[in-house]
Amino acid sequence: MLNAQRLTSNARYTNNYFRFEQLEVWKEAREFVTLVYKLTSKFPLAEKFGLVDQLRRAAVSIALNIAEGSTKGSDADFRRFLKMAQGSINEVVTGIYIALDQKFVTLKQFNEVYDYSLKVNAKIYALIKSVSR
Repeated sequence: MLNAQRLTSNARYTNNYFRFEQLEVWKEAREFVTLVYKLTSKFPLAEKFGLVDQLRRAAVSIALNIAEGSTKGSDADFRRFLKMAQGSINEVVTGIYIALDQKFVTLKQFNEVYDYSLKVNAKIYALIKSVSR
């Protein structure tokens, strides 16, 4: 698991400051970004501004929407951003299907991304339910 604390020698910054840094789902979304970046780094160069860019932007959008939504003034706004994060997960899953179809990834790589997508999506869904109470 990634350490979400600031990387600094200044002791006053050793505690988390932003609300989203406390969210496990945000931490997992960051790990998911790393997984997508590593996988897409092996795609054909011709896909750099196509599928690679789209997959990376969608993966990054998951973490960004969780972070942005956590600062909103209402639970309804937070839920809206969490649902946008879920939409981005759907984009990644669709993109990885396309990558499989084009033989840019193996079935094992596909399954790794797919399974992690399910895990992050389930955590976002649980957070949406929690915020809805």
